[in-house]
Amino acid sequence: MAKSQTNRVALIGAGPRGTSVLERLLANWAADSVPGTTLLIDVVDPYPAGSGHVWQPEQSRLYLMNTQSFYPTLIPEDPQLARPLAGGSFDQWREARRRDGQGLNDAEKAELATLESHDFPSRALYGRYLRQTLEGLLERLPDGVEVTFHEALAVAARPAKGEKEDGFDVELDNGGTLTVGSVVLALGHIESRLNPEQRAFKSAAEDQGLMYFPPAPPADVDWQAVPDNEPVLVRGMGLNFFDVMGQLTEGRGGKFVEAGTPGAGILEYRASGREPKIIAASRRGTPYRAKAGLAGYYPSSITMRYLTEDAVDRFRAAGIQPGFDHDLWPLLHRDALWAYYSTLARSQPAAIKDPAQFLADLEDALQPHAHTTANWEVEVGNVVEKHVVASRRLNLRGLAAPLAGRTFASRRELDATITAYLDDDARRSALGEADPVKMAIGALHTGRAILKSVVADGGITDESWLGGLRGWFESFVEGLASGAPALRSEQLAALARAGVVSFVGPDPKFSVDRGAKVFRAVSPWVRDAPVEARTLVEAMSPANRVGINLSPLLEQLMADGLVRTKIMMSVEGTPMQTTGLDVEPHPYRPLAANGSITRNLYVLGLQLSASQWGTAIAAEARPRTGPAYASGQRTLRDADEIARSILGR
Repeated sequence: MAKSQTNRVALIGAGPRGTSVLERLLANWAADSVPGTTLLIDVVDPYPAGSGHVWQPEQSRLYLMNTQSFYPTLIPEDPQLARPLAGGSFDQWREARRRDGQGLNDAEKAELATLESHDFPSRALYGRYLRQTLEGLLERLPDGVEVTFHEALAVAARPAKGEKEDGFDVELDNGGTLTVGSVVLALGHIESRLNPEQRAFKSAAEDQGLMYFPPAPPADVDWQAVPDNEPVLVRGMGLNFFDVMGQLTEGRGGKFVEAGTPGAGILEYRASGREPKIIAASRRGTPYRAKAGLAGYYPSSITMRYLTEDAVDRFRAAGIQPGFDHDLWPLLHRDALWAYYSTLARSQPAAIKDPAQFLADLEDALQPHAHTTANWEVEVGNVVEKHVVASRRLNLRGLAAPLAGRTFASRRELDATITAYLDDDARRSALGEADPVKMAIGALHTGRAILKSVVADGGITDESWLGGLRGWFESFVEGLASGAPALRSEQLAALARAGVVSFVGPDPKFSVDRGAKVFRAVSPWVRDAPVEARTLVEAMSPANRVGINLSPLLEQLMADGLVRTKIMMSVEGTPMQTTGLDVEPHPYRPLAANGSITRNLYVLGLQLSASQWGTAIAAEARPRTGPAYASGQRTLRDADEIARSILGR
C-alpha cells in the first residue's frame, strides 16, 4: 500500500543515478499502483535531466567513455524487478539510432556511423542516450504520476514543519521550497575544497600572474585559456590526463595519422602549431595501462578458479568476515598468476620448459589447501624458476610501476623509455587474449567484480578496508585495469615522438619559484634540471570525500546532524574519517549524528563510497556471453530498493 493518498518525493541529482531512481519509481508504480492515489516526483538539478552534469551531449566529442558500447546501461535487466516501462542498454540504443537517426544531430549520426559494440563512445553520445531514455520514460508515465523538473540547486533539506509524517522542506537556490515526504540524494560528482598545497598554488598563481587549473571535470574547463606554444605542467596521468591531452592537441587542430604498416598501432602526430609543450607528471611516472582489446567485459579465456563466488559463499557459511590481505588477496593473486602462465603456455610455449608439466606443477602449488599462507608464494616461485625463462616471469606488482627502481641520466632518456613502454602496452592490448600480461590484468579486473560484492556493507573489517582494499589494492588495480582505450596510449606515444609531450619522472615534487615566477617540478630519479612552466593543470576530478565537499546541501545536512561521515577504526585503533556517508543499507539511509536512522532520506551513488567499493561506475548491461556478476547492476537494484521503500512496497 502507498504511504498516503499523495506521495511526493524529491530526487536531488538528475544524472544517471537520479534517473535510475525515477525509472524504478515509475516501473514499481505501474506494477502495483493503488487507485485514487498520486505520485508526485520533483527532480532537482541545475543541469538538464538525464545527462546531468558529467554527460552533457553538448560537450566536446574528444572526451571518450572509459567503457565500450556494450558495457553501460540505465535500465535494469533483472526479471525479479518490476518491468521497465521503456528503454534499454546503451548498445541497444546505439543499434536503433544507427538505423533510424531519430532525434540526433549530424555529429551524433557521424559518430554512430562507425561506432561498433566494442568501440569506446564519446561521453556526449552517452549523454544523448541518457536524455532520450528519460524522454521515452516520460512519454509512458503511468496514471497518477506527475514529474516536475527544477533546473536549480538544492541548498537545504530540513524536517518539514507541521507534517503528520516525517518529511522535508527542500530549499532551492532560486528561492523556492518543495515540501516532500521523501528525499533521494543522487548527487554524483560534487565540488570539493582544495588541499593545502593546491590552495597555495592557487594563491601563488594569483599573486605572481601564473595560471593554475585546480581539479575539475574536464568539460568545465576553458582549455583555450592555456597559452599556445608555452610549457604547461600537467599533474596526474590517470583518465583525466587524456582529456587534457586531447583538448590541447586535437582540440587545437592537430591530427593523428597512421605511420608505417596500416593497423600496426603506430601513429604520427601532425601539429597545428598551436599546441603548448605538455610536461606530464604522476607518482608512477607513467599513465595507467591501456585496456585490452576484448569482445566482452571479461576475457573469455579466463575462468576464475580461486576467488570465486562459491569461495566467498564458504566464508559466509562459516561465519567468517574475511580479511583482505589475509583471505581475499591470496585467492585473487593465485587467479592472476594462473591467468598469466596459462596464457604464456598457450601463446608462447617456447618460453617454458615442458609446458604441460609446468602447468600441472603450478596448479598443485597454487592449491589453497596445499600449503600454508606463509609459503605458497615461495613454492610457486620455485616452480616458475624451474620452468620459465627469466625474461617471461611475472612481476605482478611491477606491472603497475614500470619505472620503479630505475634512474635516468636525462629527461630525454626518460621520454624514450616511456614511449617504448606505451608502444609495448598498446601492442599487448591489440593481442588481447593472446597476451599473458593483459590476461593477468583481466583476472584482476574479473576479481574486482567479485570483490565489490564481498566487501560491500561491512563485508570486511575496517582494518582491511583502510589498510588493504583502499590502502594499496585500489590504486594498484586501477593503474592496471582502469586505463583508457589503447588508442590513447598510441596517441601519447606519437605526441612524445613529435616532441609535444615530455615527462617529469616518478615521485615528482612540485613547487613555486616566486622569484622566477614559475611552477617547478623535479623527479628524484631523473638526473636533470627541474622543469619549469607558468601554467599548472591538475589533471584530476575533485576529490570524492564528503568531509571536504562544497555542496551547500550536504554541508547543511551535516551541520544539522541529519547525516554524518562514516568513521572506521585503523589497525592501531585510531578512528579514521572515510570518504563516504555513514548509512544503514537496504535501502541506503544515512545515520544521523546521534546514530539514529534519518527516516525518508536515501543515498545512492558516489557518497556511498565508504559502504560500497567502485561507486564511480553506475551499471553494466547484462553481457551477451560470459558470466554476469551481481555487482554489475548493483546500483540499479539499490535504486529499486529505494523506490519500493518510498512507495511502501
